[in-house]
Amino acid sequence: MIITVASYKGGVGKTTTAIHLAAYLQTQADTLLIDADPNRSATSWAERGELPFEVVDEWNSPSQTRTFSHVVIDTQARPIKEDLAILADSCDLIVLPTTPDVLSLDALVLTLEYLQSIGANRYRILLTIVPPKPSKDGEMVRGMLVDAGLPVFKSWIRRYAAYQKAAQTGIPVYAVKDPKAADAWQDYQRVGEELLGKG
Repeated sequence: MIITVASYKGGVGKTTTAIHLAAYLQTQADTLLIDADPNRSATSWAERGELPFEVVDEWNSPSQTRTFSHVVIDTQARPIKEDLAILADSCDLIVLPTTPDVLSLDALVLTLEYLQSIGANRYRILLTIVPPKPSKDGEMVRGMLVDAGLPVFKSWIRRYAAYQKAAQTGIPVYAVKDPKAADAWQDYQRVGEELLGKG
């Protein structure tokens, strides 16, 4: 399975999502993460510590993808249309992370308009950095997207400081010493199960 993580807006947890989807998929079969973001955020994350899967940049990837069961591609924020068209054509699913706020949703609309203009329909929206209860932002925005007939993951990713600790130390969130680390990892496990049709 080839998964592309893309967004027209930065700060929505794109690299965090790519890292943790790859970590989940690695628990099922050999997984490769291709860092196609010029900022090399995923590469930097890996270099600060240790991840349970291989991370390569886009220039080293073509010959390597054949030996992996799963490939996750972390793209640059606001990918150019040509790149998005190529990615849409060559992957099994585009995951579109978005936070439940107006600016992110505006950027999501732009992404969806472009995907629809090129006939790309293999995508699913993932709500990220969702405020914890008692906030109902996650439920409200997910319901709005579902009502609009858009494909949305049933699960969403809650906002936890454990992700920042994971990025700083270069490890997956489940390996962080934080009281909410297990909850944070469980969010991505649920999304991974949905990806593989288990949830």
